[in-house]
Formats: sequence, structure tokens, C-alpha cells
Amino acid sequence: MTATEAQADRTLFSHPSAAPPLGPVTIVLFGAAGDLAKRKLLPGLFHLSVAGLLPEEWRLVASSNRELSDDEFRELARRAVEEFGRCEAAGAHWERFAERLWYVGGGFVPGSTTRIEAATGEAARALGTAHKLVFCAVPPSVFDDIVLGLGESGLAEDARVIIEKPFGTDLSSARALNERIHAVLDEGQIYRIDHFLGKEAVQNILAFRFANGLFEPVWNRYFVDHVQLEVPETLSVAGRAGFYEATGALRDLVVTHMFQVLGFVGMEPPLALSPKSLGDEKVKVFEAMRPLEPGDVVRGQVHGYRDLDGVPPDSKTETYVAGRVFIDNWRWKGVPFFFRTGKRLAEGRRLLTIVFKKPALSLFERADVPADSIHENHLTFDLGDPGSISTSFLVKDPGAELDLTEAHMNFRYDAGDGILEAYERLIYDALIGDKTLFTRADGIERLWEVVQPVLDDPPRVISYEPGSWGPEQADDLIAPRRWHLPADH
Repeated sequence: MTATEAQADRTLFSHPSAAPPLGPVTIVLFGAAGDLAKRKLLPGLFHLSVAGLLPEEWRLVASSNRELSDDEFRELARRAVEEFGRCEAAGAHWERFAERLWYVGGGFVPGSTTRIEAATGEAARALGTAHKLVFCAVPPSVFDDIVLGLGESGLAEDARVIIEKPFGTDLSSARALNERIHAVLDEGQIYRIDHFLGKEAVQNILAFRFANGLFEPVWNRYFVDHVQLEVPETLSVAGRAGFYEATGALRDLVVTHMFQVLGFVGMEPPLALSPKSLGDEKVKVFEAMRPLEPGDVVRGQVHGYRDLDGVPPDSKTETYVAGRVFIDNWRWKGVPFFFRTGKRLAEGRRLLTIVFKKPALSLFERADVPADSIHENHLTFDLGDPGSISTSFLVKDPGAELDLTEAHMNFRYDAGDGILEAYERLIYDALIGDKTLFTRADGIERLWEVVQPVLDDPPRVISYEPGSWGPEQADDLIAPRRWHLPADH
């Protein structure tokens, strides 16, 4: 095992404060005046600073098309922290943070990189190192220019580069994107960020599986009936319908967030808790996925979507998708993995449910015991913030009759300061060079291969009402089983 792998082995499930100290670094943030930076990145960096998880010496070179002075950007950052952060932007902590913030306006495109080159050069001389972490919080239309500019200016050298999704819109575009990136950056420099994987509850899937002998032996086709991953949202796409019209639910959530989580659920035990070993096992899951067919998927469109600005009256874009996928390997052969997500649904949740098989011969399946008192045992991961794990099993209902009732055990994270938010965790991991929670080029391309048949021949979209659970056809897709949500049915 290499020194880097050994460090990742120690830090994967430990609190970040247990990790070795970080060396000086220049953080270059493109899109620094954008929504993502204001809501997540600037507040997250400040929280990392307050928590002592940034190096002793660092600089932030922030850039966007807006022309701002250093002091104007510091005020923008202060307002972002006050509105969206968890720490007060005041006192000695804020003063030390703010003095490290530099701003360069005018954008960054090939042929016009001089200002950022100068700022990063000055930071490197002040810190005594050229080590850089580059965060591209920019829309896809700008991304190519950023990457080409990094190569032209020499800033790609000694840099780790965080890239935001989307990682293409189909197989051909994903391959083309990877070719353009690899013309400038080595794969080892690239950190494809999926904030879903930065959540404590998602990471706990790995700890739960591989740290507990109670559960790993039954994590296979002999004991698991099926798996569900549900990400319903109450939110609309109003205000960004133009973006969503070119994307849809399948591209936006399933290929990225949801299938990445299924990679953790389905993987074999890795040789080590190192980024390479975990990444290899996750990609093996993707390789074993059976390509989706149109009959495996239900597409829906919420009533009123076509009335939004930027949406044509004959739009066929799905705001809802449900489906089933199979992993054709020894562990999971024949076990269906069901997924669904959509906008304007009845609840906003993020649930992973492992449903176990009934006993082969149940003593309680008798004529005098109501059939609806027999419920599948299940294990549910709430992947929201801060997250929880619950298990459901059957016990005898107190009384004279031999009736069964459902019982539960629950674990819930304490939403305290010790938990890093998703972007905070992923920024920290990129700083220490831990790629465990980032996606790889081969995995991304394979997932586009899995969904390409549905992209080529999409099922018709079915209208559904706001506040519902989507098209009824999704219930037919999972029958005779049922969706975990709503939990009270």
C-alpha cells in the first residue's frame, strides 16, 4: 500500500481532525460571485477555517466576470456567510479568513489569463509553494475555456481541479468531455464532485456494511428481496426551467447521484479503504449493471411544467422518472434495484431501503393470521441531513391473540458542529488528495452506456398532479412490491 493509500485508509471513517496537517495551498475559485459559491463554497470554506481544517497558510484567488475590488469581494463573502453559513462572520476568525481572500475580475479564457496568473504567482511566492486547488463552479458553457486556460497559462501544473456536474449529457458527450479534459489534466488531478456523496449518511453506508459482521453476511441475493432508492422533491424548476428542459430528471439525478449511491450499496468488499480500491469496486458494479430498456422506466411530467418560461408547449422532458436496474453479478443476480425521483411530489426525502426476503417457511402464514400483518423486514437509510438508519422487523403484538406488529430501531446523527456539510467534506478531501468520494471517468462513461437505450428511445411522458407521488404506472413497475414512501400506507 502506498503512503497516500495508507493516509486515505486512516481518514476515510475517522473525524477529519485526526488527519495530518495540510501544507500551504492556493485555492483558485472560478465562478466566485455565483450562486453555488455564495450558498455553499464560501460559507463552507469559512467553516473549515473555523474548525481548523484548512492549512495554516493559504490564499483564495477568486474570479468571475464581475469587476470587484478585494474589499468588495470580502463583503460579498461576508454576506454569503451571514445568510447561508453556520458561523458568525465576525471577530478574529473572520478577520484571519477575510485577509486571505483576493479577487480577480474579467473572467478567464484562453488568451486572457494574465491577471489570474499574476495573482496565483504572487500567492505562490507568499506561501512558498505552487500547490493549487482549483474549483470550477461554472456552467458547462464556460467550462471548456477554463480548462484550456489552465493549460495555456501553466496553472494546471501542480494543481488538483474540482469539476462540477453535469459530466456530459449522453455517452458521446461524456467521452468528448473527458478527451478535452485529459488533453490538459491527468486523471489523477481531476476531482469530479458529486455533493450527494459528501453526505455523512451516504458515507455511513460503507461503514455500516464493512464494519459490522451482523449485516455484511446477509447483503446479497440470498437474503435481499430488492433495493429502493427514492429522492422525491417538493421543489419546482421555476426560474431554471430553461436549464432543466435540456436535462430532465434521468440525466440530472439518476445518472449522477442515485447510481453513484447504488455503487456503494452493491460493491464487493474492497481490498483496502483506499480511493483506488473503493473506486475499482464501484466501477465493477457499474460494469455489471444491465443496460436500461424503455420498459424498465416510467417518465412523468408535472402538470403546469409546460407553462413555465423557457419550456415549449410540446415539451417531452421528464420531471419524474422511476425505474429498475439489475446488477448481473454473483452477489446481486436477479435482485431488482428500484429508483424514483421527481419534482413537485408529496414529500422531499432521500431514502435508501434494503428490503429482506420473508422466511422460506413462515410459521405465521396461517389462515387465521391476516395476510396484511406480514410485512417485509427492511433497513432504511435516510440520506438527508443529518441522516439516520432505521430497521423494521416483526414482533408479537401484546395480547391474547398471536398477532404480529411492526417494530423499529433507529439511529440518528446529532446535527452538531462536528458534522461537515457535503461540500465542506469534499473540499477537505480534495485538499488532502483523497478521491474516495469523487467519481472517475470510466465510471461516468459506463453509467451513460447503461442509460443510453432509454435516451435513444424514451418512453412517453405521463402527466401527474403537483403534490402527488407521480404517475400510477410507477406502482405497476414495482408491483407486487410497493414503494417505501409514503411511509404511512
